[in-house]
Amino acid sequence: MQKFNYKSMEALRADILSQGLELDVSDDVSALLQKVSLPGISICNSMAVLPMEGCDGDEYGAPGELTIRRYLRFARGGAGIVWFEAIAVVPEGRGNPRQLCINEKTAEAFAGLLRRMRAAARESGREPPFIIAQLTHAGRYARPRGAPEPVTAQRHPLLDEKYRNTPPRIIADEELPLLEDAFAKAAALAGQAGFDAVDVKACHRYLISDFFSAYDRPGLYGGSYENRARLFLNIIDRINALPSPIAITPRINAYDALPYPLGFGSDEKNRPFLIEPLKLLADMKLRGVKMANISCGNPYYNPHVGRPFDNGPYMPPESQLKLSARMLNIISEMQRSQPRMAIVCTGLSWFRQFGANVAAAGIKNGCWTIAGFGRQSLAYPDFAADIINLGGMKPEKCCAACSGCTQIMRDGGSAGCTVRDGEIYLPILKKGRAGRPVPTPQTLCDHII
Repeated sequence: MQKFNYKSMEALRADILSQGLELDVSDDVSALLQKVSLPGISICNSMAVLPMEGCDGDEYGAPGELTIRRYLRFARGGAGIVWFEAIAVVPEGRGNPRQLCINEKTAEAFAGLLRRMRAAARESGREPPFIIAQLTHAGRYARPRGAPEPVTAQRHPLLDEKYRNTPPRIIADEELPLLEDAFAKAAALAGQAGFDAVDVKACHRYLISDFFSAYDRPGLYGGSYENRARLFLNIIDRINALPSPIAITPRINAYDALPYPLGFGSDEKNRPFLIEPLKLLADMKLRGVKMANISCGNPYYNPHVGRPFDNGPYMPPESQLKLSARMLNIISEMQRSQPRMAIVCTGLSWFRQFGANVAAAGIKNGCWTIAGFGRQSLAYPDFAADIINLGGMKPEKCCAACSGCTQIMRDGGSAGCTVRDGEIYLPILKKGRAGRPVPTPQTLCDHII
């Protein structure tokens, strides 16, 4: 395993060159300070806090104390976008009993948090961030009461393995218009609460994403591309038709890293094959979508694809540097196909303090418009402020790519950084690990890249 050990950008550049990768690094990070102006959208800089779930809402899905603490830190941190973590649109679509959920009971709690966030940003001398609500149905990862209650578009020979004792329920065609209604209602509530935009979450094989590769599903929502994209695009149409429209900024998978026909954006040899993801992006553009975030892989099945790590339960089949470069190159291809859309990139956290330099180079080269940081934001909520004020990020504050935050989630706890925010989250990790077996390295299946 090639752990991050770069002491200088020269060393990083040398390794990029030695591995023959297409990846640029810039000494000048000023591109990250650029404002982003789109019709109806104004963002004070080109940095985003990406959605990282905390599993710390209340029983109804309203923000809890740790949720509020996290988002106030993000608001003070200086990023132009704060992209809220997954917010379920129906109770049965929650991924855990403490996942956020927007409904009539919780909408005012979200509104109160948004008011506090904007006030906190102003008190810190900053413009308030552009705030996005990520609307979701957990699908195969649904655990609204704690135990698995998976719902899927169709059976999957690989992803269903973890549900041997609880086979997934295949959602019926006649249920899907009701789900479209639920997303539209949630979007309306999000707008009333004060969110600037909503994300129709379509990544990582959550329910909407699951339909993109429903090649063998019969009926109106499977088989052809038009059918497989129907649910996602219908939801966008429904939100656009609301009496008080709200901007739509989806997060989509461009590459599942599962071989065709088991994954979206892949060929039979499990190489990125982006014809349909590019068409999906174009169809979003036709519906007025001006900004989107592009992701890859599945954090529950092949986490190394989208979240390269330095500590995990198995050995990645390629270097973390190569994995990161592949994802950033996919994102770049998506951006170049729609140069008038603002594409938010993913996959910078493994680069630690040099993530800012990789991000700035990508913006200058037209590879993406906005640099998104996920795990990094949990560890380093004021990364953007340091980039603005100091011209870079501090190594001692960066994410260590240790996967402690995701391990807490797997153990059923409230997630956060166990290294940089250990006073709060290290006891939660230890409690969750007590009595559980320590993960051991496992052999990767041949189909995983």
